[in-house]
Amino acid sequence: MNVRHSALAAGVSMLLAAAPLFAHHSFAAEFDENKPITIKGTLTRMDWVNPHGWIYMDVKGPDGQVENWGVEAGAPNAMLRRGLRKTDFPAGTPLIVTGFMSKNSKHTVNGRTVTLPDGREFFAGSSGTGAPNDGADKAKVD
Repeated sequence: MNVRHSALAAGVSMLLAAAPLFAHHSFAAEFDENKPITIKGTLTRMDWVNPHGWIYMDVKGPDGQVENWGVEAGAPNAMLRRGLRKTDFPAGTPLIVTGFMSKNSKHTVNGRTVTLPDGREFFAGSSGTGAPNDGADKAKVD
């Protein structure tokens, strides 16, 4: 009976450890490379979480209505390696984001570049996810 419990515990542990892998996705599964977009708005919050950070911003639509958009960014570790810190994203900061529209969600974008008010532009995407090679990612992808 002890062996059976040990095997069950080991199996459950392996499933729990693999759960984060299922949360990760390829670019093509969620975003449309044929729908590039540039949005301008005001940062409402930044979620510095794995496997992807998220930038949320209020964007004024063509009808004048303000809508909150979600911009998927790279992992926090990748952002740190690019010299960015969470403190670089205080709420209220005006941003310009280029990226690709979601296939399913009207206000979700896979971010490629983010331009800050001082003119600094950084690559916000994830390397090696199948996103179009648009030159924004200077890293070598194997």
